[in-house]
Parts: sequence; structure tokens; C-alpha cells
Amino acid sequence: MEKMLQVKNIEKYYGNKSNLTKAIDNISFDVSKAEFVGIMGASGSGKTTLLNCISTIDKVTCGHIIIHGKDITMLRGNHLNKFRREELGFIFQDFNLLDTLTAYENIALALTIQRVNPKEIDRRVNEIVKKLGIEEILRKYPYQVSGGQKQRIASCRAMITNPKLVLADEPTGALDSKAARQLLENFEFLNQSLQATILMVTHDAFTASYANRILFIKDGKIFNELIKGNDTRKQFFEKIIEVQTLLGGDLSDVI
Repeated sequence: MEKMLQVKNIEKYYGNKSNLTKAIDNISFDVSKAEFVGIMGASGSGKTTLLNCISTIDKVTCGHIIIHGKDITMLRGNHLNKFRREELGFIFQDFNLLDTLTAYENIALALTIQRVNPKEIDRRVNEIVKKLGIEEILRKYPYQVSGGQKQRIASCRAMITNPKLVLADEPTGALDSKAARQLLENFEFLNQSLQATILMVTHDAFTASYANRILFIKDGKIFNELIKGNDTRKQFFEKIIEVQTLLGGDLSDVI
């Protein structure tokens, strides 16, 4: 199976010599193409720092992160910006949609910045919104649509450039239960039908149960790993809860 993401012995320190904090402690793992991987851990465990390093928002202190064969820890300046823009898709908890742009314009923005032909932009936008069922809201602004619809717009925006890797940071955190379920079903569709490779940070066991594999982070290290295999989502959910118990607390955050 083709490796889409390779994380090799990465460490991340914050502070100075007199007050040094190790946020990530020698973490290594791979993610295959079209895999849907969740990252879980208590607050302060290092899971968000890990995602920030993979997403190029932050830099590792040492180690290497390779995405689709390219070592992103070696990229700088415009090369890094170009890689982030063309190879990565982002889905955030608070959507990060521009209120002054319509749904269509928000989705098309990345392609517009890349100076893609307008006809090609139109074709690709219409293709992705049809798959996620939001054709009827393309001319509406973010304040005119529901939370679930905003998240679908954000999902379309993340996928419009055909990214090698989609990164989701607490994607259901701002949604009610119905909208969260709809989003997670969209993720399943992106993963299974569009072969999107997804890496998702979440503290929520229900959200995590939609992934194929879960990496649990504790004190900056990988504490455990769960693979869904042939389990039902309910069975996988129950196993996730068991590991959360072993991690020591934060159950109130995941049930």
C-alpha cells in the first residue's frame, strides 16, 4: 500500500534551556493512501502540536515528516507555501469561511489563487458540491446557511484541489449531534468514494469511531493504537472508550 504520510522520529520542544517543554517525544508512524486515521489524547497530550507540525503550521525540532514522497521539514518560504496550498486540505472546527464570499466563492478560492481557468473552476466546484449535496446553497453566504452546511462547504473547499492529505482539527467541535453525524458521513464518503487520505484530531470517541485506525497520544508519545478491522462502528467505539479509560480520565470529554 502506498504511504501517503511518514512521520519519522519527530520531536518538538518549546521554551528555552531554563524552561524547556517537550511537546512531542520521538513519534513515528505511517498513513497509507486512502486511509482515515484519528488522533486522540487528553488536553496537553501533544495531539494538536503533532497536527500543526504535519500541516506545516509549526516546525519540528528534529525528525522528518514526508508527505507523498516529499520531506516537508526541508521546505522553506514559497516552496512551503506552494506545497501547503496545493497538496494539503484543511477542515477546521470553526469552518474558517469568509463571510464576504458566497459558498461557491469560498470553495473556488484556492483554485482562483492558483489561477486555474474559470471554466475548469466551475466544472470542479459543481462536481464536488453535487457529490456532497449542497448545490442549492452555492449562491448563499455563510451567515445564511446552517452549521452542517457550513461544514460541507468547508469539506468541499478542502477537497477542491485534490489534496494528497486532508487534515481535520476537531471538525465536529462546533456542531450539534445531527450536523456532526452528517459531517462524519461526509468524511466516510470522501474517504471511501473519493479515496481521500484523512488525518483527524479529536477528543470525541463517537467522532473517532468513524476512522479506520486510531493513534492515542499521551505525554507526547504514542500510547496505543486501535485498528477497526471488521468491527462495527459501535464495537470500535466501545474499544476507544476502553483505551480512554487506560489513558486516565477525560472520559467526560468523550462520552
